[in-house]
Amino acid sequence: MTAPHPIGRADEEHLGELVRTLRRNVIETLWHAQAGHPGGSLSAVEILAALFFKVMRVDPADPLWEQRDRFVLSKGHASTAYYVTLQQRGFFPYEVLATYDELDSCLQAHPDCHTPGVDMPSGSLGQGLSAALGMALGARLRGFDSRAFVLLGDGELQEGQIWEAAMAAPKFRLGNLTAIVDNNKVQLTGHIADVMPIEPLADKWRAFNWNVLEVDGHSVPAIVAACEQAATLPETPTVIIAHTVKGKGVSFMEDTHKWHSAVVTDELRQKALAELDAAEVTT
Repeated sequence: MTAPHPIGRADEEHLGELVRTLRRNVIETLWHAQAGHPGGSLSAVEILAALFFKVMRVDPADPLWEQRDRFVLSKGHASTAYYVTLQQRGFFPYEVLATYDELDSCLQAHPDCHTPGVDMPSGSLGQGLSAALGMALGARLRGFDSRAFVLLGDGELQEGQIWEAAMAAPKFRLGNLTAIVDNNKVQLTGHIADVMPIEPLADKWRAFNWNVLEVDGHSVPAIVAACEQAATLPETPTVIIAHTVKGKGVSFMEDTHKWHSAVVTDELRQKALAELDAAEVTT
């Protein structure tokens, strides 16, 4: 049996403000560093908020607790969204965000295990599902009831290793493995449909014997509900296709590859923050 341990929960009425804060902190962190990946970070905010504040069993006071749930950010270029989420969850102080991408900082451009709360270095696309699969299998072999979650980019699904792992997970009956696809439909050089189409995406996962759920990736409750449904299937891995918008929340960054990786100037920072502050709060 697993010993009781804290599960992070966010008050329902504060979820919208949490999401707004995360987006603001993404912009501030990228502006301070004058580097990073705005588009794919902003599209993943609600997914990360749902996982770290509503779904996953983690303990910021004991980041290496062996029976914690595991998370892999396979799309490692979205590290800024990951870091601001970890900070808000209590893994390290706010001031640490100002060191993002600096030499010797614990917040490198792509995640590594020097960061409290990070379970796997990532950034070489295509590898995260394999790692999360191993974590899920390891938990089961040790008799733990912990789960493994992996956040995949949709452009990343063009990688062959993804589908090798997708084939293996049902074979090992890993119901404790949940993959979430940040399906923002834009990658480094353009729209995925133009670069290398991946549709019919849901049918592909079903063909690999996964439980497939599709949700609004900017609805925290929808993501949470999908994760809860996934937990009811003890021997079937689940993939949640989260339909999102690249650069969500900042109009000039939305649905364009130009903000996959770009410098946030002070003028654009102020414009982005003004938009975020004026936006209606939703969850």
